[in-house]
Amino acid sequence: MKQKETLLNTQHELNNMEDDFAEDHVGSSDSTPLRADAFEMDDELKMELISKHFKEIMQILGLDLTDDSLQGTPHRVAKMYVQEVFSGLNPANKPKVRLFENKYKYDQMLVEKDITFYSHCEHHFVPIYGKAHVAYFSSGKVIGLSKINRVVQYYAKRPQVQERLTMQIANELKEVLQTEDVAVVLDATHMCVSSRGVNDTNSMTGTAFFDGKFKDQSVKTEFLNYINSKTDL
Repeated sequence: MKQKETLLNTQHELNNMEDDFAEDHVGSSDSTPLRADAFEMDDELKMELISKHFKEIMQILGLDLTDDSLQGTPHRVAKMYVQEVFSGLNPANKPKVRLFENKYKYDQMLVEKDITFYSHCEHHFVPIYGKAHVAYFSSGKVIGLSKINRVVQYYAKRPQVQERLTMQIANELKEVLQTEDVAVVLDATHMCVSSRGVNDTNSMTGTAFFDGKFKDQSVKTEFLNYINSKTDL
């Protein structure tokens, strides 16, 4: 009995340490931490195994999986994880971006603002959702506007921290657009803050990346003023 109590106390301390580490919002790098063998298993097998393990979680929680409403939940969750909300983990789903000549010789900033994205906090696996605002100056090439949205969605659809997501979007756009002149701002709500822990439903988190011409204060201010303005159509 005493040994069991000691084990429980130790586990409680470890849980507290994990929570403290998560709340400190530590990120390892701007690359999503993936194992080398992450894609050796096909999606069907991944869904089968996730479904099995999620069923066990539900049973541990005391849920009755014979109930009509619950019996299909493990499979639905597995499919959602692999094919939807974490589909950005698989490089096979990376959007193919085609460059076009800037025939109009447009040399001012191009801004795509209020791109809605949904992601998941890698510390608690609960949603992060918000708006992305992206701008760039053409280096002679442009891409279709929808491709900017697709790049945002691709990197959002994986377990994330907002700082990393911001950098991944920016670095990808710099590479595909062949320019350093890129800016990215994310404004997001974290359900790990609003639905648990401190239960703050009003706060938002902002992150930003500025490179090239956007390091110039006047250019940066022009971009920020535009994304913060209300546009009536």
